[in-house]
Amino acid sequence: MKTNRILKGDALKELQKLPSGVAQTIIADPPYFNVLEDEAWDTQWKTAADYLAWCDAWVAESMRILRDDGLAFIFGQLGKREHTFLHLMSRLSQQHQFHDLIIWDRAVGYDERRDSFTPQYEMILVLRKGDDVKFNKDTVRIPYDAATIEAYMRDNRYKDKTARRAHLEKGKYATNIIRVPSLKGNSKEKCGHPSQKPINLIDKLIACSTDVGDLVLDPFLGSGTTAASAQRLQRLWLGIERDSNYIKIAKKRLAPPSKSSIKNRKS
Repeated sequence: MKTNRILKGDALKELQKLPSGVAQTIIADPPYFNVLEDEAWDTQWKTAADYLAWCDAWVAESMRILRDDGLAFIFGQLGKREHTFLHLMSRLSQQHQFHDLIIWDRAVGYDERRDSFTPQYEMILVLRKGDDVKFNKDTVRIPYDAATIEAYMRDNRYKDKTARRAHLEKGKYATNIIRVPSLKGNSKEKCGHPSQKPINLIDKLIACSTDVGDLVLDPFLGSGTTAASAQRLQRLWLGIERDSNYIKIAKKRLAPPSKSSIKNRKS
Protein backbone atom coordinates (compact mmCIF):
# COMPACT_ATOMS: atom_id res chain seq x y z
CA MET A 1 0.00 0.00 0.00
CA LYS A 2 1.40 3.37 -1.02
CA THR A 3 1.67 5.82 1.89
CA ASN A 4 2.52 9.51 2.41
CA ARG A 5 -0.21 10.65 0.05
CA ILE A 6 -3.58 12.38 0.00
CA LEU A 7 -6.59 10.42 -1.21
CA LYS A 8 -9.10 12.79 -2.78
CA GLY A 9 -12.69 11.81 -2.19
CA ASP A 10 -15.43 11.08 0.31
CA ALA A 11 -14.04 9.88 3.64
CA LEU A 12 -16.33 6.86 4.00
CA LYS A 13 -15.85 5.66 0.43
CA GLU A 14 -12.07 6.00 0.60
CA LEU A 15 -11.88 4.29 3.99
CA GLN A 16 -13.76 1.31 2.57
CA LYS A 17 -10.98 0.85 0.01
CA LEU A 18 -8.17 0.55 2.58
CA PRO A 19 -6.94 -2.78 4.00
CA SER A 20 -7.68 -3.85 7.56
CA GLY A 21 -5.25 -3.51 10.47
CA VAL A 22 -2.67 -1.21 8.87
CA ALA A 23 -2.91 2.10 10.78
CA GLN A 24 -1.24 2.43 14.19
CA THR A 25 -3.09 5.63 14.98
CA ILE A 26 -6.09 7.48 13.59
CA ILE A 27 -6.41 11.24 14.04
CA ALA A 28 -9.91 12.31 13.02
CA ASP A 29 -11.26 15.86 13.12
CA PRO A 30 -14.62 15.37 11.42
CA PRO A 31 -17.41 17.90 10.87
CA TYR A 32 -19.00 18.79 14.22
CA PHE A 33 -22.62 19.09 12.96
CA ASN A 34 -24.11 22.59 13.02
CA VAL A 35 -21.35 24.12 15.16
CA LEU A 36 -19.60 26.06 12.40
CA GLU A 37 -22.84 27.31 10.91
CA ASP A 38 -21.21 29.25 8.05
CA GLU A 39 -19.50 26.14 6.68
CA ALA A 40 -21.47 23.96 4.25
CA TRP A 41 -19.50 20.87 5.28
CA ASP A 42 -20.71 21.28 8.87
CA THR A 43 -24.39 21.79 8.03
CA GLN A 44 -24.92 19.13 5.35
CA TRP A 45 -27.06 16.75 7.45
CA LYS A 46 -30.78 17.38 7.87
CA THR A 47 -30.99 15.85 11.33
CA ALA A 48 -28.72 14.82 14.18
CA ALA A 49 -29.81 11.23 13.57
CA ASP A 50 -28.46 11.43 10.02
CA TYR A 51 -25.15 12.78 11.28
CA LEU A 52 -24.84 10.11 13.99
CA ALA A 53 -25.55 7.33 11.48
CA TRP A 54 -22.82 8.71 9.19
CA CYS A 55 -20.39 8.78 12.12
CA ASP A 56 -21.24 5.19 12.99
CA ALA A 57 -20.21 4.19 9.47
CA TRP A 58 -16.91 6.06 9.10
CA VAL A 59 -15.78 5.22 12.65
CA ALA A 60 -16.52 1.52 12.07
CA GLU A 61 -14.38 1.58 8.93
CA SER A 62 -11.62 3.46 10.75
CA MET A 63 -11.57 0.92 13.57
CA ARG A 64 -11.35 -1.87 11.00
CA ILE A 65 -8.26 -0.22 9.53
CA LEU A 66 -6.71 0.33 12.99
CA ARG A 67 -4.13 -2.15 14.30
CA ASP A 68 -5.07 -4.22 17.33
CA ASP A 69 -2.77 -2.16 19.57
CA GLY A 70 -3.71 1.17 18.00
CA LEU A 71 -5.66 4.20 19.19
CA ALA A 72 -8.20 6.42 17.44
CA PHE A 73 -8.43 10.10 18.45
CA ILE A 74 -11.73 11.75 17.47
CA PHE A 75 -12.14 15.51 17.91
CA GLY A 76 -15.44 17.15 18.73
CA GLN A 77 -16.92 20.26 20.23
CA LEU A 78 -20.25 21.72 21.27
CA GLY A 79 -21.96 24.70 19.69
CA LYS A 80 -23.93 27.44 21.42
CA ARG A 81 -26.84 25.08 21.94
CA GLU A 82 -25.72 22.11 19.86
CA HIS A 83 -24.73 19.08 21.92
CA THR A 84 -24.68 16.23 19.40
CA PHE A 85 -21.07 15.32 20.22
CA LEU A 86 -22.19 14.25 23.70
CA HIS A 87 -24.53 11.71 22.12
CA LEU A 88 -21.85 10.66 19.65
CA MET A 89 -19.32 9.94 22.41
CA SER A 90 -21.84 7.81 24.27
CA ARG A 91 -22.83 5.99 21.13
CA LEU A 92 -19.29 5.25 19.96
CA SER A 93 -18.22 4.15 23.43
CA GLN A 94 -20.94 1.51 23.35
CA GLN A 95 -19.91 0.29 19.88
CA HIS A 96 -16.15 0.33 20.48
CA GLN A 97 -13.76 0.17 23.44
CA PHE A 98 -13.44 3.47 25.30
CA HIS A 99 -9.84 4.39 26.15
CA ASP A 100 -9.85 8.02 27.32
CA LEU A 101 -11.42 11.45 27.00
CA ILE A 102 -8.89 14.21 26.44
CA ILE A 103 -9.75 17.83 27.04
CA TRP A 104 -7.89 20.18 24.74
CA ASP A 105 -7.51 23.41 26.73
CA ARG A 106 -7.22 26.03 24.02
CA ALA A 107 -5.69 28.51 26.55
CA VAL A 108 -8.06 31.31 25.46
CA GLY A 109 -11.83 31.40 25.20
CA TYR A 110 -13.83 31.86 22.04
CA ASP A 111 -17.42 32.54 20.95
CA GLU A 112 -18.37 34.81 23.86
CA ARG A 113 -21.80 34.04 25.30
CA ARG A 114 -24.17 36.27 27.21
CA ASP A 115 -25.80 33.63 29.37
CA SER A 116 -23.12 31.00 30.03
CA PHE A 117 -19.41 30.51 30.59
CA THR A 118 -17.05 31.28 27.72
CA PRO A 119 -15.96 27.96 26.15
CA GLN A 120 -12.23 27.28 26.19
CA TYR A 121 -11.91 23.62 25.30
CA GLU A 122 -12.60 20.92 22.77
CA MET A 123 -12.89 17.20 23.46
CA ILE A 124 -10.97 14.29 21.98
CA LEU A 125 -12.62 10.90 22.38
CA VAL A 126 -10.01 8.13 22.37
CA LEU A 127 -11.05 4.64 21.30
CA ARG A 128 -9.00 1.45 21.41
CA LYS A 129 -9.33 -1.74 19.43
CA GLY A 130 -7.66 -4.30 21.68
CA ASP A 131 -6.84 -4.80 25.34
CA ASP A 132 -3.17 -3.84 24.95
CA VAL A 133 -2.30 -0.55 23.26
CA LYS A 134 0.92 1.11 22.22
CA PHE A 135 1.29 4.16 24.45
CA ASN A 136 4.48 5.96 25.46
CA LYS A 137 3.94 8.44 28.30
CA ASP A 138 7.57 9.56 28.24
CA THR A 139 7.06 11.32 24.91
CA VAL A 140 4.53 13.75 26.40
CA ARG A 141 6.24 14.70 29.64
CA ILE A 142 6.01 18.34 30.74
CA PRO A 143 9.36 19.85 31.83
CA TYR A 144 9.80 21.21 35.34
CA ASP A 145 11.57 24.56 35.66
CA ALA A 146 14.90 24.66 37.51
CA ALA A 147 13.42 26.17 40.67
CA THR A 148 10.78 23.44 40.93
CA ILE A 149 13.39 20.71 40.48
CA GLU A 150 15.52 22.15 43.26
CA ALA A 151 12.49 22.44 45.56
CA TYR A 152 11.58 18.79 44.98
CA MET A 153 15.21 17.76 45.52
CA ARG A 154 14.96 19.04 49.10
CA ASP A 155 12.37 16.36 49.89
CA ASN A 156 14.19 14.05 52.32
CA ARG A 157 11.93 11.08 51.58
CA TYR A 158 14.09 10.30 48.53
CA LYS A 159 17.46 8.81 49.48
CA ASP A 160 18.83 8.22 45.98
CA LYS A 161 19.29 11.85 44.93
CA THR A 162 20.85 10.97 41.59
CA ALA A 163 17.87 8.88 40.54
CA ARG A 164 15.48 11.52 41.89
CA ARG A 165 17.12 14.29 39.85
CA ALA A 166 17.13 12.15 36.70
CA HIS A 167 13.40 11.50 37.17
CA LEU A 168 12.63 15.19 37.71
CA GLU A 169 14.68 16.32 34.74
CA LYS A 170 12.54 14.12 32.50
CA GLY A 171 9.53 16.20 33.52
CA LYS A 172 6.12 15.22 34.84
CA TYR A 173 3.65 13.01 33.04
CA ALA A 174 0.99 14.84 31.06
CA THR A 175 -2.63 14.58 32.18
CA ASN A 176 -5.64 14.14 29.93
CA ILE A 177 -6.10 17.91 29.99
CA ILE A 178 -3.69 19.16 27.33
CA ARG A 179 -3.02 22.90 27.20
CA VAL A 180 -1.93 24.10 23.76
CA PRO A 181 -2.89 27.60 22.58
CA SER A 182 -5.34 27.65 19.69
CA LEU A 183 -4.39 29.30 16.40
CA LYS A 184 -5.39 32.91 15.98
CA GLY A 185 -5.83 34.77 12.72
CA ASN A 186 -2.36 36.30 12.87
CA SER A 187 -0.62 33.00 13.61
CA LYS A 188 2.09 32.07 11.10
CA GLU A 189 0.81 28.51 11.28
CA LYS A 190 -2.74 29.45 10.30
CA CYS A 191 -3.34 28.57 6.67
CA GLY A 192 -7.01 28.91 5.83
CA HIS A 193 -9.05 26.18 7.56
CA PRO A 194 -11.65 27.37 10.10
CA SER A 195 -11.04 24.50 12.53
CA GLN A 196 -7.31 23.99 11.99
CA LYS A 197 -5.59 22.36 14.96
CA PRO A 198 -2.14 23.42 16.23
CA ILE A 199 0.59 21.08 15.04
CA ASN A 200 2.01 20.94 18.58
CA LEU A 201 -1.23 19.35 19.75
CA ILE A 202 -1.22 16.74 16.99
CA ASP A 203 2.48 16.09 17.69
CA LYS A 204 1.58 14.98 21.22
CA LEU A 205 -1.12 12.56 20.05
CA ILE A 206 1.09 10.99 17.41
CA ALA A 207 4.21 10.85 19.58
CA CYS A 208 2.53 9.02 22.46
CA SER A 209 0.75 6.43 20.31
CA THR A 210 3.23 5.55 17.56
CA ASP A 211 6.86 4.75 16.88
CA VAL A 212 9.02 5.96 14.01
CA GLY A 213 7.82 4.30 10.81
CA ASP A 214 4.26 3.60 12.03
CA LEU A 215 1.30 4.64 9.88
CA VAL A 216 -1.00 7.49 10.90
CA LEU A 217 -4.35 7.86 9.13
CA ASP A 218 -6.44 11.04 8.98
CA PRO A 219 -9.87 10.59 7.32
CA PHE A 220 -10.49 14.37 7.26
CA LEU A 221 -7.10 15.82 6.42
CA GLY A 222 -8.22 19.40 5.89
CA SER A 223 -5.21 21.70 5.66
CA GLY A 224 -2.79 18.83 6.32
CA THR A 225 -1.78 19.26 9.97
CA THR A 226 -1.76 15.52 10.75
CA ALA A 227 0.38 14.79 7.70
CA ALA A 228 2.78 17.63 8.53
CA SER A 229 3.13 16.35 12.09
CA ALA A 230 3.64 12.74 11.00
CA GLN A 231 6.18 13.83 8.43
CA ARG A 232 8.33 15.73 10.90
CA LEU A 233 8.07 12.90 13.46
CA GLN A 234 9.20 10.37 10.81
CA ARG A 235 5.91 8.48 10.70
CA LEU A 236 4.15 7.25 7.58
CA TRP A 237 0.78 8.86 6.88
CA LEU A 238 -2.35 8.72 4.76
CA GLY A 239 -4.89 11.50 4.49
CA ILE A 240 -8.35 11.69 2.96
CA GLU A 241 -9.82 15.00 1.83
CA ARG A 242 -12.52 15.88 -0.67
CA ASP A 243 -12.07 19.66 -0.88
CA SER A 244 -9.67 20.65 -3.66
CA ASN A 245 -8.76 23.93 -1.98
CA TYR A 246 -7.75 22.23 1.26
CA ILE A 247 -5.76 19.63 -0.68
CA LYS A 248 -3.88 22.45 -2.38
CA ILE A 249 -3.09 24.02 1.01
CA ALA A 250 -1.98 20.68 2.46
CA LYS A 251 0.30 19.90 -0.47
CA LYS A 252 1.92 23.32 -0.14
CA ARG A 253 2.60 22.68 3.57
CA LEU A 254 4.03 19.24 2.87
CA ALA A 255 6.28 20.24 -0.02
CA PRO A 256 10.01 20.30 0.76
CA PRO A 257 11.37 23.82 1.23
CA SER A 258 12.83 25.38 -1.88
CA LYS A 259 16.55 26.12 -2.12
CA SER A 260 15.86 29.86 -2.08
CA SER A 261 13.82 29.68 1.14
CA ILE A 262 16.57 27.64 2.83
CA LYS A 263 19.16 30.18 1.70
CA ASN A 264 17.05 33.08 3.05
CA ARG A 265 16.72 31.36 6.44
CA LYS A 266 20.49 30.95 6.70
CA SER A 267 21.26 34.54 5.70
